[in-house]
Amino acid sequence: MITNEQEARALVERLCDVDAAPRFDLFVERLREENGRQNLVSAASLDSVWQRHIADSIQLLLHVPRETTMELWLDLGTGAGFPGLAIAMARPEWNVCLVESRKRRVEWLSAMAAELELPRCRIEGKRLELVDSAPASVISARAFAPLPRLLDLSRRFSTSGTLWLLPKGRSAANEVDELPRQLKRMFHVEPSLTDPESGIVVGRAKEAKPA
Repeated sequence: MITNEQEARALVERLCDVDAAPRFDLFVERLREENGRQNLVSAASLDSVWQRHIADSIQLLLHVPRETTMELWLDLGTGAGFPGLAIAMARPEWNVCLVESRKRRVEWLSAMAAELELPRCRIEGKRLELVDSAPASVISARAFAPLPRLLDLSRRFSTSGTLWLLPKGRSAANEVDELPRQLKRMFHVEPSLTDPESGIVVGRAKEAKPA
């Protein structure tokens, strides 16, 4: 379990294939600056930004098999860039698409992708319903929507090989339990390394049909 900023940073550095520390340091600096202009994250969480946001995002890599061919990592409702932009920094060779509909956040995310030199990180500044369908290797979402609604909205991006990685906080187990039987068996909950009370919904679902 990650209990402090030093441990969180160590986890991030261990899971990155490249020396991503300069990118993350710059990102944290810019996040603090921008948070004074728009409420990207809670101000209190900035005191533990590595644990609460960065390591919380990067831990998702532990659930991606090494043999995965990463055609596209699709992050829904990325907000301040978690987990999508953090993943793009950790794996700059991957194609990562961040879906975010709020204009000011889209502008900031686009500026960050450029400043962090992440040419394979694409920002879709629109509602998910308006994003063109494309098969995703991984679909992630952090506080995007209740699980049944999330699956309904994004099922057209899912194939038999798509991996779903959905940090759900304290509601993870309950949301999986409330799924219809045919969907419930496709998902399970893994414990979060950054919060003992939180969980990550992990699964594969070729047809994520609505409840």
